[in-house]
Amino acid sequence: MEETAAATETVMEAAPVTATAEKSSYRYWVREATGDAAPLPVPRKLDAAAAAAAANGTGTGNVPPALGSVWNQAGTWEEKNLNSWATSRIKDLLGSLGSLDFSTGKAFIDEVSKCSGDAYLVTVRNKKRVGYNYELSLRFKGEWLIKEEQKKVTGHIDIPEFSFGELDDLEAEVRFTDSLEWDEKSRIGKDVKSFLSPIREKLRTFEQELKDR
Repeated sequence: MEETAAATETVMEAAPVTATAEKSSYRYWVREATGDAAPLPVPRKLDAAAAAAAANGTGTGNVPPALGSVWNQAGTWEEKNLNSWATSRIKDLLGSLGSLDFSTGKAFIDEVSKCSGDAYLVTVRNKKRVGYNYELSLRFKGEWLIKEEQKKVTGHIDIPEFSFGELDDLEAEVRFTDSLEWDEKSRIGKDVKSFLSPIREKLRTFEQELKDR
């Protein structure tokens, strides 16, 4: 009888040890930690507007939409020819140049007789880049005082090939249609080259419009 009582007492004393062991076990820790943790996210169905925003990359926190054509959503490499628009726009801008008055004469741009080159828009790694190469010839008409007489003078302003970002280095050569003496060509040619400044400003407008496309 005494041995049975002793055994029972031993088992009762060992019970708290078992409870302590349970509290330190991995299962107990997981159960307790899970009880205090935030609940798992519940799936939520997107409405049509939210789904469209997510697909287009316009939703909050999404990547901006890719540039370029629909087929090139990765934005890897795409080149778009802008020759038609660029040539027409340059002619329009330069055709709006006004007349200039000089100390012994005056002149105006009559026509953009040559406007040849290339303009393009390139998309590389979802970044847009633009560029162009052009050469121009503008026909001018004017009147100058030559040997005490007012005479009509015509010719061309030739601008050699220039590219995007090179307008500060723009150059011009003057060709005369009329026969003039060397000193008259030099004097009138200097006057005509004054058109270079307003031409440069018109081309700056063109460059900005090209960048904004």
